[in-house]
Amino acid sequence: MALFNRVTKAAISPAEPTAKAAAAGGYSPNSAGVNLIGQYYSYVEGPARNKAMSVATISRARDLMASVIGSMPLKMYTERWNETETEMEKVYLAPRAWLRQPDPTVTYNFLMAWTFDDLFFYGRAFWYITSRTQDGFPSGFTRLPAGSVTTTDQAGPVWFAPSKEVYFQGNMIDPKDLVQFLSPIQGIVYMSEQTVATALKLEAARYRNAESSIPAGVLKQTGGEPLSASELADLASAFNAARATNQTAALNEFLSYTETTATPDKMLLIDAANYQALECARLTNVPPYLVGVSTGAYSYQSSEQARADLYIFGVQAYSQCLAATLSQNNVLPRGTYVEFDTHDFLVENEMADKMDSPDLPEENTQEELA
Repeated sequence: MALFNRVTKAAISPAEPTAKAAAAGGYSPNSAGVNLIGQYYSYVEGPARNKAMSVATISRARDLMASVIGSMPLKMYTERWNETETEMEKVYLAPRAWLRQPDPTVTYNFLMAWTFDDLFFYGRAFWYITSRTQDGFPSGFTRLPAGSVTTTDQAGPVWFAPSKEVYFQGNMIDPKDLVQFLSPIQGIVYMSEQTVATALKLEAARYRNAESSIPAGVLKQTGGEPLSASELADLASAFNAARATNQTAALNEFLSYTETTATPDKMLLIDAANYQALECARLTNVPPYLVGVSTGAYSYQSSEQARADLYIFGVQAYSQCLAATLSQNNVLPRGTYVEFDTHDFLVENEMADKMDSPDLPEENTQEELA
């Protein structure tokens, strides 16, 4: 019991009269990459990530999950054996100061959402330890964008363990001063480049078709002196310009125009766009209806069910990755752990839904809430 009490006390951060750097006397002098940390003008997220984010479905899926990760606070606990229940039970502890704001320069939800962004797109994320407490454990962090980090001992796209040769902006960083998050899900920029490329090409085709509100057609010369290829091109260009500005074009007796049977939904490739959105929902592991895609067999039921589906199918794997990494012995004392508090997201919102539901009798609502 005395040993358990010591673990409980160790989990509480001691007073920090002065913040200690990650390495004695400041950033590690043997890591040239440290000098580039905080030079935000050189930070990049990566072109592959930016292309994927230009796809509306992927952007929506990312934002949904990032908003959940960023809104759930972390809490600290230890475990002890319960002989009555014959299982380990959690005993919650006073948290270390950094759990509320790991990076003192930015807000908690900003840091967690963008850390998730790295896991989502690249399958890994990096925090640099900027300060430590007197017991040697981290007390401050800053995020290094995964798009600016390379590892010479692992080329990817699958990461097997924390890297031992990490370079930030081309300069080495001591891995002992890093917290490396490894996602159980491969980053989407590596999983299906064709899906993202197809979505971008489809969107470009829809944009071209949307430039004209009039269906396409064929301009045909029916008589007169044959026109050359360049003359035909000039004629078609002038005809298109007249249609686009005046909605009416004039033809002589030697020309005829036949509209195609393309309707606006066909011109905008609605069916193809919906199918590609479904493919992107599969890519991001988000239920299709959460990103506005109807599949018929899987329909929206309630906001309560939507939150549960979003957490179970999308967020949970990433949240457990973050919590498990921050529970390792290079971040917290042995025997102490952190987890996300899902109560507000899953429970309190569910209770609010029941209170606001017009179809639920008031007495039943109160009984269920009790």
